[in-house]
Amino acid sequence: MPKINVSRSTTINSSPKEVFSKLNDFNEWPAWSPWLIMEPGVEVNVSDDAKYYEWKGKRTGEGNMSVIKEVENEFIEYDLTFLKPWKSKAVTRFELSPEGDGTKVTWVMDSSLPFFMFWMKTMMQNIIGSDYDRGLNLLKDYVEKGEIESKLEFRGESHFAGTKYIGINTTCDIGDIGTVMVDDFGKIEDFIKNHSDIATGEAYTIYHKWDFVKQKATYTGCVGIASIPENLPDGFVSGEIKPTKIYTLRHVGAYHHLGNAWSTMYTMHRGKEFKAVKGVHPFEHYISNPKETAPKDTITDVIFAIQ
Repeated sequence: MPKINVSRSTTINSSPKEVFSKLNDFNEWPAWSPWLIMEPGVEVNVSDDAKYYEWKGKRTGEGNMSVIKEVENEFIEYDLTFLKPWKSKAVTRFELSPEGDGTKVTWVMDSSLPFFMFWMKTMMQNIIGSDYDRGLNLLKDYVEKGEIESKLEFRGESHFAGTKYIGINTTCDIGDIGTVMVDDFGKIEDFIKNHSDIATGEAYTIYHKWDFVKQKATYTGCVGIASIPENLPDGFVSGEIKPTKIYTLRHVGAYHHLGNAWSTMYTMHRGKEFKAVKGVHPFEHYISNPKETAPKDTITDVIFAIQ
């Protein structure tokens, strides 16, 4: 069967002892798990010794995990079993090492796919890697701040009135989106300063394509306008998000945690909790101004057009 290996790392500004205490006690996991955040109320049971837990949910599937080996403040290994949506097993581990005044944390998975899914190997490694990145970001918050600065509010179905927009269309590495997007919106803001009479004050990013094999994303960062001006600067595009029925998932927290909302929405879509409209690409609607709002209080709506 096709083997899968995933490894992701981060540095947490705390001691190995403090990080280890959050990883070898499964009572701590629901607070920072990148999967449990997607499904409030998921059924979780932890053993009395906190070395085994099992979960059962609609979005997160069903499975269990147990600690099988550990060296205090250095290493923990787990046996992971998935029961749904398909049966599989994996060995995962956390490796901890001092780094400056903090701890380098490496999260590793060794597993395999069913033979008939061989063609999904690269994509699955990248998707799981993305989940691990989200989880390490959440763990970093939890250890350093004692709380997770990423909250999901399931706002449900409503109607989007539509908007015309101008913006910049970009394709870049998924890992570079944050930096590239800041540059794009800086150019858009400079243009709008001289055309404030047509601006609605709303900002969006429309995501046209995620390529998890090549690790590329294509999006349009844009602002709403009352009318499309003539003679747009080179590199600018214009368009329209038409009025449509939508499903909205609100994220409250820093932009680097937005993957929690996107992963949840795609999981809901795959699980047929709503049916997306083909040809209308999902988008972010920035409710708060990041220049006037603390990162932990920043509000962003992730929106899918639905039938």
